[in-house]
Amino acid sequence: MRATIKDIASRAGVSKTTVSFALNNPKRISRETYEKIMAIVNELGYFPNPVARTLTTKRLGALGLLLPQPISEVMNNPHLCDVISGIGEECDKHEISLTMLPPVQGKIIEAARRAFVDAIVTIGVGPEHEVIDFLIQHRVPFVTIDSEETDAAVNIGIQHEQAAYDLMRYILSTQPSKIAVLCLKPDAKNHAERSRSVVLEKRLDGFSRALGEFGLSLRSDRVRVIEAEGSFEGGRVAGQSLLGDSDKPDTIVAMADIVALGVYTAANEHGILIPDQLSIAGFDDIVLGRFARPSLTTIHQPAKEKGVKAASLAIDILNGGKAEHFNFPYTLEIRGSTKPAR
Repeated sequence: MRATIKDIASRAGVSKTTVSFALNNPKRISRETYEKIMAIVNELGYFPNPVARTLTTKRLGALGLLLPQPISEVMNNPHLCDVISGIGEECDKHEISLTMLPPVQGKIIEAARRAFVDAIVTIGVGPEHEVIDFLIQHRVPFVTIDSEETDAAVNIGIQHEQAAYDLMRYILSTQPSKIAVLCLKPDAKNHAERSRSVVLEKRLDGFSRALGEFGLSLRSDRVRVIEAEGSFEGGRVAGQSLLGDSDKPDTIVAMADIVALGVYTAANEHGILIPDQLSIAGFDDIVLGRFARPSLTTIHQPAKEKGVKAASLAIDILNGGKAEHFNFPYTLEIRGSTKPAR
């Protein structure tokens, strides 16, 4: 016969409430009592009924992460992997599980509707997105990463517009003849959802502001904006297309380091030297970019720290605490993949 909490309480000489504390919130009882109860739990081979535990604690013990892409695509981006690592680290600290919630039928809102979690972290979802209205309406505690700072949602990120401005302004100081900007393809595959992420829009705004100071724009003859898959292969394919053109650029700026590194491969396949014949810059400062040859010029942002902070604040909100927007500092890392400023 399966052991019950009543059996454990009787054997330990404590109340059922004390046993419940030992299983769900051991900080509320002494270490000695906790160890005594857990020894009996192990002896009797007891394991809690998850449904009963949920009814008792009113918690599922899980933090949900709404992903902007299918899991297989997300895992191809080292920056997002680092963000997820930070979220997971904080979940481990609080002894809760992390549930990854990729789009369902291409829609983030469907993932949210099917989520069985206590709180949610979103990535790159703007304040006008239908999923934000859904979370607010259903009173689901949530924190956004790389979104907008609004009264309705606590956001964690960096100043993407200013960072992009700084990067493009430096690129323009090297006096390029023709620039190609590699944007990441839209995350949502359903037209009912926003086609471009907040991060993409902000970075394009930053690029545009810098270009304007040099008498250029994203629609200038000297500037070309194309979409690329957010992966190494996506960068290689985009690079092949650009560098095989008779009117090829002498500078490529990618919105993700992993895409920029894919361009390295395309350049090598075309026999093009970096940075003598082609300058390349990225965004994120992933480890692979630092060890590339030449090392990659990029914007450094603390990916893992963003994940830790977002998860921590989501848990704080779940527990009744208050949270505020938080922006991490970023730095422009000028390395060997770009020509020097003139």
